[in-house]
Amino acid sequence: MANPSLLISLSFCFLLILQGSLADDVNVSYSRSRSRSRSQESFRQRNECQFDRLQALEPDNRIQAEAGVIESWNPNHDQFQCAGVAVTRSTIEPNGLHLPSYTNTPQLIYIVKGRAITGTIFPGCPETFEESQREQGQGRSQGSRKDRHQRLHHLREGDILAIPAGVAYWCYNNGDQQLVSVSLLDTSNFNNQLDDNPRRFYLAGNPEDEFEQLRREGGRGREREGRQAWRGGQGSSEDYNNIFRGFNSRLLEEAFNVDQETVRRLQGQSDNRNSIIRVKGRLDLVSPLRSRQEGQREGRWEEEREREREEEQRRMRRGGGYDANGLEETFCSLRLRENIGDPSRADVFTPQAGRVSTVNSFNLPILGHLQLSAERGTLYRSAIYTPHWNVNAHSVIYVLRGRARIQVVDHLGQSFFDGEVRQGQILTVPQNHAVVKQAGSEGFEWVSFKTNDNAWISPLAGRTSVIRALPEAVLANAFQISRDQARRLKYNREETFLLTSSSSRREDESERRAAA
Repeated sequence: MANPSLLISLSFCFLLILQGSLADDVNVSYSRSRSRSRSQESFRQRNECQFDRLQALEPDNRIQAEAGVIESWNPNHDQFQCAGVAVTRSTIEPNGLHLPSYTNTPQLIYIVKGRAITGTIFPGCPETFEESQREQGQGRSQGSRKDRHQRLHHLREGDILAIPAGVAYWCYNNGDQQLVSVSLLDTSNFNNQLDDNPRRFYLAGNPEDEFEQLRREGGRGREREGRQAWRGGQGSSEDYNNIFRGFNSRLLEEAFNVDQETVRRLQGQSDNRNSIIRVKGRLDLVSPLRSRQEGQREGRWEEEREREREEEQRRMRRGGGYDANGLEETFCSLRLRENIGDPSRADVFTPQAGRVSTVNSFNLPILGHLQLSAERGTLYRSAIYTPHWNVNAHSVIYVLRGRARIQVVDHLGQSFFDGEVRQGQILTVPQNHAVVKQAGSEGFEWVSFKTNDNAWISPLAGRTSVIRALPEAVLANAFQISRDQARRLKYNREETFLLTSSSSRREDESERRAAA
């Protein structure tokens, strides 16, 4: 007769194995469903990467507001249609407020310059920033309610901010210089179930459409005429209003239990300030105040947090990846921000060539839901970012500073792009197309938005490259070279991604000799 304890042990082991298998199946099914959803949503894009040349693009549209400017690139351009994205750039003056809005797509926002306070509104989440009763009694009448709102995020240069589709947010420039940011809207994302057109829905003001190009070009005229006819003369053809403007005013009075004048203000009637307004005085927010000592402690805490993140990434690499168990971050306390501009944050660093920082679903888990990531790079004078291809993502490059020569090669081995890019321009590199960057005399800085939450590249030169991994005999026969030549081809570069050029080394040597 079998030992009962042995049977119990075997049954327990079987249950554990079954549970693990079911969990793996659920994770795999979820991952596949996400990939399949994105694949289905982006099916229309599969035939839209059939173009002959790339271009370094400047913004096509400019909207002047009371306290800033919004510029956009034409999303109908072949490059953006191929990648399934749209791009805007916002400049907010000090004390300027970008009015609350949401989009039909996930967004990645990179802070190019300045600092700001932003708030995101997640439906159903608690208002955790609130005034105390004592403060209320001191600063307001006893009959008024205390202010409450969802938590705030303090942004600075180099920050990446992730905004899910349909989540409303606002941004206030609380600094003493212009706030400049670049936003990528992923129109082909599975979270966007409308169409491939980017749409921004404003909750306030009387804003203009950031993507006016879509209305000026083919396919949109009949929709616009229909909208004007439906309005029945309620405004000119150039009116673009917030979402409250389309509701009946009496219904809004009932819904909010307010008077007619408040509803008129809510609908933005006679408001010509556009989407970025100037705040009267300063924006009064419920926010924790920091002393100088707290600021110093926060700086040390940031350094410690960076070390912890690096250690966490090393553990995940050793463990074979990141398995979300749903308990890392609750929905209402999702971390939306990561700084990739700080030099000490670099993931790859070569003292003579430059540095690269990345943000993906490993160090900012929300990107796993958005299916997006980003790369921030700096190349010193004449340095080279090794020839490579993006394995699983399109790459949308925005030039932050300086100039560089970029070459892109297609699957036929033909030059797809060979030219100089400069500050403020955008270049899209389609998935699997080989690309190389070389900085100009003043260096080169960029941020790349990528359409995968764990985008990775395959280098062609350097210590971790494809060429380095091939056997010498294969190289010798493939390129009709000697074994010695194949050996030099493999081992002449010990760097990984960032390479120094022979010309820059000669220039540095000449400068040292001249100084001596």
